[in-house]
Amino acid sequence: MSLADYLAKNYLTADSKPEKRSKKRKRKGVSDGLIIADDDTLGWSSTTAAKEEDDGPVTIGGNSAEFRKSKSNKWQTIGAASKSTSTDDAAADAILASVAAESSARVLAEDEAPTIDDSDLKNESGIQAGLQSGAQVAAQIKRAKEIERRRFTEAGAEESGKGQETIYRDASGRIINLAMKRAEARKKAEEEVAKAAAELEAQKGDVQRVQRAKRKEELAAAKFLPVARYADDEDLNDELKQKDRWNDPAAEFLSKKKQSKSITGKPLYTGPAMPNRYGIRPGYRWDGVDRGIGFEKEYFAAQNKRKNLKELDYAWQMDE
Repeated sequence: MSLADYLAKNYLTADSKPEKRSKKRKRKGVSDGLIIADDDTLGWSSTTAAKEEDDGPVTIGGNSAEFRKSKSNKWQTIGAASKSTSTDDAAADAILASVAAESSARVLAEDEAPTIDDSDLKNESGIQAGLQSGAQVAAQIKRAKEIERRRFTEAGAEESGKGQETIYRDASGRIINLAMKRAEARKKAEEEVAKAAAELEAQKGDVQRVQRAKRKEELAAAKFLPVARYADDEDLNDELKQKDRWNDPAAEFLSKKKQSKSITGKPLYTGPAMPNRYGIRPGYRWDGVDRGIGFEKEYFAAQNKRKNLKELDYAWQMDE
């Protein structure tokens, strides 16, 4: 006896071999009905099965194929299920009735709706659509233009936009105030003109500005002067006395205080200096050295030579 047989004989309980299920289909008509029953595997007595007979499953006679083919309903409603079924049927009937009423109302509304006549269809320009002759199209265009012109003439100022101010916007969509922009442009132009005038004024000398201001004062005072000025006019005599003449024989006898300052208030140069075309004296800091190219000297020499030749020519003509 082997060890496995010994252990199985004395210590183990051999399980019964499971029955092999047949893969063959059951023949039809073997059982007259579908029976569901529990085997008495635990060894309970038959009295217990009899007590539980009322709670057991319901056995339906006949096979399953006949049960499916039967048209009559063999199911029975037990208890309060009948009341719920009647309530559901009433709700379903009410829903069907409301749907039918809505459909009938929709059909009636469609019947009463006005029909669309395709002959009156017009495009965006107001001309009737469809196949037409050239004369009809021309007449319709003329009539549409007349209606548009009459509507435009009868429209008010707000609708036609007549007399309304144009609204300008910048790139971001903000409204541009034209009055403010014009004022800013005008102010900028005035500033540019004032700046140009200041630059031009800065280019002029101090003596010229003082002379111009003095000339304005003289013109303002001339408003109150008489038309005719005689020899006894004191202002005229003082003005003539202040002028220096190179050929005045009595210039040496006149006691005249020399000016030590210029018109602008700066000191004057009192030493000798080379004359120039404009009569401008050198500054009071000049050291007496002529650093020019000699043009002024040649200019005056040419002027004197031309004048001398003219006088000699006139003298020779008189001698002849």
